[in-house]
Amino acid sequence: MRYRRFGKTEMMLSVFSFGTMRYLASEANAIDTTFKAVELGINHLETAKGYGKSEQFIGAAFKAGLSKQRDRLYVTTKIPPTKDADSMRRSIEQSLQKMNLDYIDNFDIHGINTSEHLEMVRKSKNGCMQAVQEAIDQKIVRHVGFSTHGSLEVILASIDTDLFASVNLHYYYFNQRNAAAVQLAHEKDMGVFIISPSDKGGMLYTPPQKLEELCHPYTPIQFNDRWLLSDPRVHTLSLGAADPTEFEPHRTAWDIDAPLSDLEQSILQRLDNQYLELGKDRCSQCYKCLPCPENINIPEVLRLRNLSIAFNLEEFGKYRYKMFENAGHWFPGAKASKCTDCGDCLPRCPEQLDIPQLLRDSHKRLQGSEGKRLWD
Repeated sequence: MRYRRFGKTEMMLSVFSFGTMRYLASEANAIDTTFKAVELGINHLETAKGYGKSEQFIGAAFKAGLSKQRDRLYVTTKIPPTKDADSMRRSIEQSLQKMNLDYIDNFDIHGINTSEHLEMVRKSKNGCMQAVQEAIDQKIVRHVGFSTHGSLEVILASIDTDLFASVNLHYYYFNQRNAAAVQLAHEKDMGVFIISPSDKGGMLYTPPQKLEELCHPYTPIQFNDRWLLSDPRVHTLSLGAADPTEFEPHRTAWDIDAPLSDLEQSILQRLDNQYLELGKDRCSQCYKCLPCPENINIPEVLRLRNLSIAFNLEEFGKYRYKMFENAGHWFPGAKASKCTDCGDCLPRCPEQLDIPQLLRDSHKRLQGSEGKRLWD
C-alpha cells in the first residue's frame, strides 16, 4: 500500500481510503470489513453522520480491538452544514460517541452543494463553523475539509474561502469536469479525496464487454484507479467495500506510485479515440448551454448519452439519469423530457448541436424506473 501526504493536514494517508457507506449488512460484517481494510494497509476510515449505522459500526470495530491501532489510523466523518452553532456542536458530540472516539482526525462539512450551503459556512457569528472552530480549540477535531456534489463554480468558491484543508469531490476519467477544482486545491496545498471512483466513475464493477476490451489487459476499475493515482495532485480514493472480498480488485493500483506506463498510455489513447464514435453529436462538456429555463442539467444528460453510445455504459447512464428530480441538491436538474424546444441553449453551443433533439434521444435511451440516493 502506498501513502501520500494529504496536503497541508500533513497526514500520510493510504492511497485508498475505506469508505464505509455500504458495509451495512450487519455489525459483524462491518467489523470484519474494517479489520480487513486495516490489515491491507488502509489507514483512513471515512464515514458520515448520514450513512445509516456506519458511525456506530466504526465504533463497534474500535471497541472490538481496533482501538489498539488508533494512533496509526485516521478517521474522517462528515456532517452537513447547519444554520447555527448549537446544532453542529450536538452533531459532533453525537458522532464522537457513536464512533467511540475522543477526537476526529479529519472533519468534513458534508455536501457544500449550493450557494446557500456556502453562505451557511461563511456565516461568522453563531454559524456552524464557529462550533467547528471550538472543536478544533478543544482538540476533538484536528483538521477540517468539505465534501461536495455541487457545481464547479460552488466548489471553486468553497476552496477560495480558505476555510478548509481538504476537499472530497467527483473526478474520474469519465467525468473530468472538476479538473479546475483539483488544480486549485493543489495550488492551495489541500488534500484531495476522490468520491466513489468505481461507482460514480462508471459502475466499473459491472463493466460492459466493450469497455473491458478497451481497457485490456487492465480491468476498467484498475485503469480508472491508475489514471487517478498517476496524478500526484490526487491523494486518496474512496474504496467503498461492502464486505472483505471487495478490496482485491484495487490491489494493482495501490502498489504502484508512478506516472502512466506506455501500456497505460496506450489504453488511455484507445479510450480517448472511442469518443469519435459520437461524431458530430458529441457534447464537449463546455457547459455554455446553461442555464436552462426548464432546469435541465443539459451537460450531464448529454455526458450520460456520450458514455452510453461510445462505451456501452447504458446501465450506468440509466442509474444516474433516474436520480434527476429525485435526489435534490445532491444531483440537481430536471429530466430531459422537460425540454420545451424553446431553443434558448442553441446559440450558445459552440458545436452547434441540436440540443433539443439530443435531449429527446437521451431520455429515450436512459429513462427507466425512478431512483433515490442511498440514504433518502
